[in-house]
Amino acid sequence: MNTLDGKVALVSGSGRGIGRAIALKLAAHGARVVVNGLDPERAEETTGLIKSAGGDAIPVIGSVTDDGFAERFVQAAVDTFGGVDIVVNNAGHPWDGVIQKMTDEQWDTILDLHLKAPFRILRAVQPVMSTRAKHERAQGVQVHRKIVNVSSISGVGGNAGQVNYAAAKAGLSGLTKTLAKEWARYHINVNAVAFGYIRTRLTTPPATGPDSTINVQGREIRIGLNPDTMAGVERLIPLGRMGTPEEAAGAVYLLCTPDSDYITGEVLICGGGYA
Repeated sequence: MNTLDGKVALVSGSGRGIGRAIALKLAAHGARVVVNGLDPERAEETTGLIKSAGGDAIPVIGSVTDDGFAERFVQAAVDTFGGVDIVVNNAGHPWDGVIQKMTDEQWDTILDLHLKAPFRILRAVQPVMSTRAKHERAQGVQVHRKIVNVSSISGVGGNAGQVNYAAAKAGLSGLTKTLAKEWARYHINVNAVAFGYIRTRLTTPPATGPDSTINVQGREIRIGLNPDTMAGVERLIPLGRMGTPEEAAGAVYLLCTPDSDYITGEVLICGGGYA
């Protein structure tokens, strides 16, 4: 029996990379998934992969930072699948810089993306989850629902050049621990996974050179570690290598299963031993 049969999962930023791996992992274990991405083609591709494997999914296109997005995201799950059982707040990217060179725009953009957007999504989903929990309680039934916020080791120990990203991820840990206390009475487990170095387009040495960028809503964001930096990072990881998106998805999946029903308010580090 699939561990997530009958569950409905929201996964933000699941058009590619780690988010796609999470969506595919949850779907492979029975969850129906609401896929989200900025790029319609990528989101549709993830949705298609889930469906072609026998699962069920719908795409919701848009930025998690847009006004009204959180309500639209949650409502899509309710309208299509009847509710929400799992929320994975994964969407995000860095926009690095040392503090003396960081603009207000850089700071605000990253705080909005990694902290305000998850807050909005969780605020929007609370009435859906709590109402269902109250109904189940009246029937003498106990069902655990799961929140997994995607954090980073930058938010645990800091990282030079990422004051905005580290601050946002540290704030996400506070949000996680607080909601674990507020929502325990509804049997909602609220945890976070702090990733270490995972091989994605944001970390892999860019083929086009050290100044490679991605365009995110009109902003050019530098990406990729140069090969020397990557080699140095991998020497510091006890397991000797960076993780894969599929391994990152496995850590999230663990906190979505019934085996984690007595785990809440925790920040799990998924970093190959590097913290």
